[in-house]
Amino acid sequence: MDTDKSIDILNELIVINNDRVAGYKTAYIEAEETDLKIVLERFQNTSEKNLVELSAAVLTLGGEVEEGTRATGKFFRFWMDFKATLTGNNRGTILDSCEYGEDKALEAYETALDDKEDLALDHLAMILRQQAAIQSDHDQVKVLRDQAMD
Repeated sequence: MDTDKSIDILNELIVINNDRVAGYKTAYIEAEETDLKIVLERFQNTSEKNLVELSAAVLTLGGEVEEGTRATGKFFRFWMDFKATLTGNNRGTILDSCEYGEDKALEAYETALDDKEDLALDHLAMILRQQAAIQSDHDQVKVLRDQAMD
């Protein structure tokens, strides 16, 4: 296990979870329906929990926790704001944008798992558990989006 590589992998996941939190905050603001706001808040909570675990792992390894978001995350939030302006905070459009963000989060977790030889077993287990939670959120977003588009 390469400690520096482990820290880099964990920090990449921190950044994608920061993107996810910021994206769901934007979606929450854009959403008008109470039921949708509750769901979006729950998805945001998934990433906030992930951030606590990932940050603790980075600190345990002696690293510094990455702060901020990616440029692509900022673009995603801009696009969500822009689309909401055009469509009047349409539920389907908001959920469609959220699904895009979920796809990007899942891609980041897949990339992290490509380097699993650089991770301690407890970190690997944590990443797999978080990936499963994000996959569950993704699947729920997709169902809600499909219902809204019908």
